[in-house]
Amino acid sequence: MVTKKQIVELIDSKVKEDGFFIVDVNVKPSNKIEVFIDSDKGVPIEYCAEVSRLIEHSLDRDAEDFELQVSSPGIGQPFKVIEQYHKAVGRPLEVLTKDGSIQKGVLKEVFETGFVIEEEKMVKTDGKKKKELQVFTYEFSFDDVKRVKELLGL
Repeated sequence: MVTKKQIVELIDSKVKEDGFFIVDVNVKPSNKIEVFIDSDKGVPIEYCAEVSRLIEHSLDRDAEDFELQVSSPGIGQPFKVIEQYHKAVGRPLEVLTKDGSIQKGVLKEVFETGFVIEEEKMVKTDGKKKKELQVFTYEFSFDDVKRVKELLGL
């Protein structure tokens, strides 16, 4: 059976050289291979086809048949690698923490062990009749989040 490690070894250097990064590789028991790549500028379909051809020509279908899909991860898919966070700076995210709470905000900063989001909310303050716009900052460690995904709008 084809392994995730084999696929990563086949494409890793080419993808990096071309300014892309591997988000995930899945090899299912039915030999369906799913490869997800991305870059700061998105992924043209032609590049997905190029990576697909590289994999196709490196594996022997006569020895083992497989189904292959190469694409970019869709919007709304959970982040898997830190490069996705860097790409999403300035964009709205939804963060599900390991304790089950959900926080939404705009990604402001990414560092080695986590990230920061900001949320703007209208809040009623003591002694005032009207709500005021306030900015709340939340810092998360990668170890404390269960899932992070980009939102279409916030």
